Amino acid sequence: MSSASPGIEQADTPTISDSGATGKRVLLAKPRGYCAGVDRAVIAVEKALEVYGAPVYVRKEIVHNKHVVETLRERGAIFVDETTEVPEGALVVFSAHGVSPAVHTEAADRNLRTIDATCPLVTKVHKEVNRFAKDDYDILLIGHEGHEEVEGTAGEAPEKVQLVDTAEDVDKVEVRDPSKVVWLSQTTLSVDETMERVDQLRERFPGLADPPSDDICYATTNRQVAVKAMAAECDLVLVVGSTNSSNSKRLVEVALKAGARDAHLVDFAREVDESWLEGVTTVGVTSGASVPDILVMDLLAWLAERGWADVDEVTTANEKIAFALPPELRKAL
Repeated sequence: MSSASPGIEQADTPTISDSGATGKRVLLAKPRGYCAGVDRAVIAVEKALEVYGAPVYVRKEIVHNKHVVETLRERGAIFVDETTEVPEGALVVFSAHGVSPAVHTEAADRNLRTIDATCPLVTKVHKEVNRFAKDDYDILLIGHEGHEEVEGTAGEAPEKVQLVDTAEDVDKVEVRDPSKVVWLSQTTLSVDETMERVDQLRERFPGLADPPSDDICYATTNRQVAVKAMAAECDLVLVVGSTNSSNSKRLVEVALKAGARDAHLVDFAREVDESWLEGVTTVGVTSGASVPDILVMDLLAWLAERGWADVDEVTTANEKIAFALPPELRKAL
């Protein structure tokens, strides 16, 4: 994402202080944690519970984070896999990852009241699919098979969209007209991995068109840039996030590729294996875009108890983006 992106201030090149030969330290990435789309979705469920009372049904996990889901469940949210599990006439919130038109139709058929908490940046990709499908393009969607965002995006025009997940998928792509092919992507991918896949596709289809703007969201990009800035200094990088969070998993991969000697994904501080700390001087800490910062603070406290109390924040950008609540909730409020 370029420095011209609204609501983002690029920081000066971060300077990382030397801890000395033996001093233990933590490098704390910034930006980290909640993005604007996640914040909007979580608040949407909280406000729905306040306005309408429990239960409020949520299709899929509102965001991919165990702590967030369990906290909302304790407050009265009921998470379901499909709208068919929601009683007719009840209220259902669609997750930040988005849903296909078929899901909207199914909800209407069951007279469900809906709040659509789809991240606006995901909605943007949905609109791109519709635009290119209308112009009769073959759409190559780079993303992970089975991910809810991919299912929702592809569902906008299933007859025109082909999923490209692995390098092997590139060879399987078949298009009607090589001059009318465009690539789009899941918003939470690794930037480097995505462009690698684009280069492979372009070898097969030199006329491959680019999306009108970056599909990978600002938060995903910014968190990866922050990790890259500190990874080479780290003996160990700990990423706070859930295993079903695509952007959190990508941060582990990015850290290792950028020079970290070791990297692990954990939901909670208690999941850290103390053997990972053997011989470690510098620990890098970051978190995925669906992770509340309280979990990072818990991890820092856990590390401090074991001697890693010196924390140096590595800032590569300052995010000031915020999204309005879904219109259905704004009306109710």
